[in-house]
Amino acid sequence: MENKIDFDRIERRAAVRKRTFQTVDYVLLTLWALLVLFPFYWMVLTSIKSYGSYNAEYIPKFYTVAPTLQNYADAFTTVPLGRYFLNTIIYTLVTTGLMMIVIIPAAFAFARLDFPGRQLAFTLFLSLMMIPNELVIITNFVTITNLGLRNTYTGLILPSVTSVFYIYLLKENFEQIPDELYRAAQVDGTTDLKYLLRVMLPISKPTLVTIAILKIIECWNSYVWPRLITDDQNYFLVSNGIQEIRENGFGRENIPAMMAAVVVISVPLIVLFLIFHKKVMAGVSRGGTKG
Repeated sequence: MENKIDFDRIERRAAVRKRTFQTVDYVLLTLWALLVLFPFYWMVLTSIKSYGSYNAEYIPKFYTVAPTLQNYADAFTTVPLGRYFLNTIIYTLVTTGLMMIVIIPAAFAFARLDFPGRQLAFTLFLSLMMIPNELVIITNFVTITNLGLRNTYTGLILPSVTSVFYIYLLKENFEQIPDELYRAAQVDGTTDLKYLLRVMLPISKPTLVTIAILKIIECWNSYVWPRLITDDQNYFLVSNGIQEIRENGFGRENIPAMMAAVVVISVPLIVLFLIFHKKVMAGVSRGGTKG
């Protein structure tokens, strides 16, 4: 009987300890979530304040009694924000599509094809990740300028149609597919291209979706290269358009209008990530795990 009472007491203590740890975890996670989400809340709050009410606040307020959507209307009428959106959509979709066409055969070759010097070639290929991005940008800028492709979609897109990291991520995923499937396909007379399209790509769909979403986010947020290679407003992306808005649109002092433009630009990425965040997490973990 005493042993049973002691066992029950140990169980109760373990349950209390578990609930305590869970409570502490939830409290810390909640505080962290508030810290992370607060800038977004402040951005949206500022965007619905009028210019006058914002400037009248000597002490910033965490609410507004007179919200307005005029700043959002100004974001599309004062500056060509719609044009910036169209440029960004074209740049993002074409760059992502071309990159997928390039990296899929490259990852397949490194993962499945047996050719002399494959491992050495892949090692040298990975070493490209050690080159500072600034050096690559300078080289790309000189090349694109010499080809006369400044202020063109081709000049914007061409340097971004491949990625060492994404090839590596996809190669690791392809290598997780059992070799027996590849040998069985060869016995059946299936070509490498058919095996890639009918077997490997469907199996690797989570990783492919992850790479596509990450590339879309990367293109949407791209700033340095588009700013460097374009000085024509007709080719500005939304990230570069923010600076143009600040300098020649609303002005430096109209912060609410600036925040409205930033909200409009940020919403597509936020929605995209909320829809596909599970696939992104699953794809990254799958691509980085052997077995």
